[in-house]
Amino acid sequence: MRIQHWQDAASLLVGVWLVVSPFALGFTGVAVWMTIALGLGVILFAFEAFVIPSYLEEWVETVMGLALILAPWTVGYEQASATVSSVLSGIVVILLAGWELMTDREFADWWHDRWHHRAG
Repeated sequence: MRIQHWQDAASLLVGVWLVVSPFALGFTGVAVWMTIALGLGVILFAFEAFVIPSYLEEWVETVMGLALILAPWTVGYEQASATVSSVLSGIVVILLAGWELMTDREFADWWHDRWHHRAG
């Protein structure tokens, strides 16, 4: 197990925050379970990047980041602190995933081969 990108470690920390934040900030209702579930998902895919490095988990993390941003309005978070934590965490997860995709050599090679070497 080796960390190839520091963004994966940062995503892991965001996931840990998401799991702890309902208790630290006193969330109630659906926000507790939604935040914990999405946090565990972020942890899972950040950890997966340590074990099986691939650019594919960044796409899943991007979707999870979008879910974090939309969750307060789609499921109805009651506290403003839950909304702010979810939205900011979602933005950070998306930024980290995007940053890693832009600096990942494997993804850059795939992108280049896929879109720049199409033979007629």
